[in-house]
Amino acid sequence: MSVQPIRGTLTVDGRRTLSYLDFGGTGRPLVALHGHLSEGASFTAMADALGPEWRVIAPDQRGHGDSERAPAYTRDGYLADLLALLDHLCIDRAVFLGHSLGAINALHLAAERPELVEALISVDTAVDLPDRGTSPLAFVLNFPYTAATREELAAACGPLAAVLGPVLRPLPAGAGWRLPFHPQDTVDSENLVHGDHWKQWLATDCPALLIHGLRSQVLPAEQAQAMCSRRPGTVYRSLDTDHFVQQADPEGFATAVRAFLAGI
Repeated sequence: MSVQPIRGTLTVDGRRTLSYLDFGGTGRPLVALHGHLSEGASFTAMADALGPEWRVIAPDQRGHGDSERAPAYTRDGYLADLLALLDHLCIDRAVFLGHSLGAINALHLAAERPELVEALISVDTAVDLPDRGTSPLAFVLNFPYTAATREELAAACGPLAAVLGPVLRPLPAGAGWRLPFHPQDTVDSENLVHGDHWKQWLATDCPALLIHGLRSQVLPAEQAQAMCSRRPGTVYRSLDTDHFVQQADPEGFATAVRAFLAGI
């Protein structure tokens, strides 16, 4: 039987709503952070697999899912949201799992506030992300943010129609439908992820797991090996997937996470 999460909200910056899913239970907390074009619900299968031993909390990060858009998508802003969420839920220590954008946020949080982080799980995320001039997500700028009907908006998303169609959001008062992210916000946020994050990755010594998609478009095998060899206490697990590991192999992903958690 699938876990039925509770959706909660809190106000950050005194005016903006941050939404999150709490999969409940009395187990130790695990905060799961999604990547761009995604949301907290992407970790539902993992939460089911981890069962009652772990209380999975999966926020919709700023500008994603049911969380409101933000004026900026800096690392400081993302971390301020995370700190507000932990305070709201009275969590003083947790495991942090992140995919892509979420992993960068998690390792920066660990570097700045190591007392909050029991362990890190980085899902197919490089710590050296060079700026190649054009965001790999620039194609979303061709998507409209809103449309009169769900069908019209889904169709406008081209090859992502099947993925985005089920997660489109209705606008208030029947005014139409919107994407679960704003195209320009997404590109702005992605551009701010680029850079060298080695310092933050190496700043902590808590247990860590690196899950690597062997056909990744983001994390080269050489860098994955270097991330594990240079950081003590880091476990490497590979899966035969692309960058979107938890969608491509949900069972293998959950098994790798569960095995790592059993040892901490």
